Amino acid sequence: MVAVRLGLPAIVGYLLAGVAVGPFTPGFVADTHLAPQLAELGVILLMFGVGIHFSPRDLLAVRAVAVPGAVGQIAVATALTAGVAWWWGWGLGAGLVLGLAVSVASTVVLLRALEERGLLASDAGRVAVGWLLVEDLVTVLALVLLPALAGQLGGAGAGPAAPAAEAGLAVSLALAVAKVVLLGAVVLVVGTRAVPWLLARASATGSRELFTLAVLAVALGIAYGAARVFGVSFALGAFLAGLTVAESDLGHRAAEDALPLRDAFAVLFFVSVGMLFDPAVLLTAPGRVLAVLGLIVVAKPLAALALTALVRRPLGTGLVAAAGLAQIGEFSFILAGTGIALGLLPPEGASLILAGALLSITLNPLLFRLVGPAEAWVARRPALAARLGARPAVPLPPSTGAEEVPVRAA
Repeated sequence: MVAVRLGLPAIVGYLLAGVAVGPFTPGFVADTHLAPQLAELGVILLMFGVGIHFSPRDLLAVRAVAVPGAVGQIAVATALTAGVAWWWGWGLGAGLVLGLAVSVASTVVLLRALEERGLLASDAGRVAVGWLLVEDLVTVLALVLLPALAGQLGGAGAGPAAPAAEAGLAVSLALAVAKVVLLGAVVLVVGTRAVPWLLARASATGSRELFTLAVLAVALGIAYGAARVFGVSFALGAFLAGLTVAESDLGHRAAEDALPLRDAFAVLFFVSVGMLFDPAVLLTAPGRVLAVLGLIVVAKPLAALALTALVRRPLGTGLVAAAGLAQIGEFSFILAGTGIALGLLPPEGASLILAGALLSITLNPLLFRLVGPAEAWVARRPALAARLGARPAVPLPPSTGAEEVPVRAA
């Protein structure tokens, strides 16, 4: 409530609440064993919601901008961050995880920022949402590949001889891809038939509680089955479960009914992440904190602005995308947790990611306020405007449902 009263996103309050009840601050300390278990449920329900709201049509409408832009921005941000981490003396695996965490923005923060400014249905808003969808897909791919690559990147299981390492890498990647393909086939072929049938039967009872339980059973059941049988992450299983529910005629109702519980556990997820933050890092490594913050709020926006100019989008679109992506959030925390579990990311990395998230989310409203003045300033300099992409826009195709995003996000 205090964060919202101050005009900050609520996620800042959730993270600071976790810091307050964490083991690194004086006073009450929350249950450090229970919190991660509740956070796991939060991750499952968050990824389930992403799967339900994922719209291939929205992505296809802006694919010429969002796909090369998001992939290029992730590559640039990850490479720069990995280079900084190497300069600190970190290994390749740690730098890669930190880079991926820095490169992906928060869905919650971006959608809220666009909605508050009435930009969701605009050209710039549609590009930003499509950009975010590509980042979500890259995150899902990273969650699949990181366990397979952990040994070769210096994490758990590292240390085989070079030829054996190369063979092990090829086998690990092949097995990971085979498992994901088989899981996708099972979920999308069987699930698209069984899940709609189950939801229809639950809805026919007229009991809202039974329908909500059926939705949660699908989300948790597919996530657990994916992890237990196929050895993939809970997050990937939950994402696929969301895709199957979205194919049902009752998908919209399922999203609405699961939303309150999803939000509650998502809050606990953010609180548990806050508990991992050691505020001492602000005093012991202020330079590293500032470096991570600079990568998030300077390097990422500049990369996004340059890439939108390369694909001939208007300057205003590039500035909105740059401001919206100048923060990190839930997916960064999921990647950090995976990196720590695999022995790739040191504990300090989690604190740096959380510090970067807190500071970048706090600064994000200010960056959006600078979009208009920045566009006007560039417009007064024709030569600079031409270099930054202030050209006539390439029209987007007619709307393919992006205007529904505010309803679905709510």
